[in-house]
Amino acid sequence: MKKRCQWVSSAQIDMDYHDNEWGIPIYDKFKLFEFLILEGMQAGLSWITILKKRESYRLAFDNFNPYKIAQYNEEKIAKLLENPGIIRNRAKVNAIINNAKCYIQLEQQGIDFSAYLWAFVDGEPKINHWKTHTDIPTTNVNAIAMAKSLKASGFKFVGETICYAFMQAVGMVNDHTKDCFRYKS
Repeated sequence: MKKRCQWVSSAQIDMDYHDNEWGIPIYDKFKLFEFLILEGMQAGLSWITILKKRESYRLAFDNFNPYKIAQYNEEKIAKLLENPGIIRNRAKVNAIINNAKCYIQLEQQGIDFSAYLWAFVDGEPKINHWKTHTDIPTTNVNAIAMAKSLKASGFKFVGETICYAFMQAVGMVNDHTKDCFRYKS
């Protein structure tokens, strides 16, 4: 039996996510946007709740295409708030639309979203060497800087804890514990 990070539940969706996604570097700007949005949607909830709803989010939000999302109107928002496949929280739905507009503003300024985010770790994954799950921090200086910059650019639901979880998810930091089969030094 594979030894996994302590946070992983026995649910297959959780194990699959840990084994095949969490901590693997992602450079695609649209996938990064998706993960940033999903991490923000997790606020106050468990990650497995978001994993179970991820496909519904992809369908409801045009596969996280920021150009389409930025065009959403009140009618579309009303439909989203009736969709049981997503978290029906008006502030979170509005944040997704807002963040799509912020994404586009960055691009209009000539800023590549992937390069912008990866710059917070100097373009290279940071490999940590945690012995146990309790050793892993909930934030670090890079996440604090990312949150501050994203907020200054108008993004919502991008606090430092959310940014650190995002950095873990997309492989900017590798926080697999030393006893996990996915740990690589």
